[in-house]
Amino acid sequence: MAQRRSEESDRRQIHEVVLRYCRGIDRLDFDLVRSAYHPDAIDHHTGFTGTVDDYLAWVEPKLRARARTGGTMHILGNHLVELHGDEAVSETYGTSVHWGEPADSARANFTSGVRFVDHMTYRDGRWAVSERWAVREWTRSEVGRFMPKEGEGPSGRHDDHDPLIRLQQRITSRKAGS
Repeated sequence: MAQRRSEESDRRQIHEVVLRYCRGIDRLDFDLVRSAYHPDAIDHHTGFTGTVDDYLAWVEPKLRARARTGGTMHILGNHLVELHGDEAVSETYGTSVHWGEPADSARANFTSGVRFVDHMTYRDGRWAVSERWAVREWTRSEVGRFMPKEGEGPSGRHDDHDPLIRLQQRITSRKAGS
């Protein structure tokens, strides 16, 4: 059954596009990242401009290398959408935290203030990015600021043992058994 479109549902779906992108980047789920874009989308990042396929080819090895000793976390804040029929301007403020080895490398350990300025379009029954500008507003070094956890507890991972993946698998296996 096709979902009925409304201003509220369009805004919610556009916000979910941005959330999917961030989860995909942070969890190394590049199919999820791809789902945030239309196939012919263009992405502009610091050090990169090109198609979504070229963007994924550029960013995936960087993130996989980082994941061996660290990771990323994208924290989203303000999100404003200007709807124009089947097109929208979406602006999302956020913070991108990066950590890894070597511990004394400012390029491996930094935090940036970012804005995702997105041209979103509704095509083929879904909202997705047609063009993105990942605007870096500021960057600061986190060298010497990261410290180990103070005790045992859940840790993020980039494999099937991550708490998110384990929860998803538990719920879907329960549903399959119903």
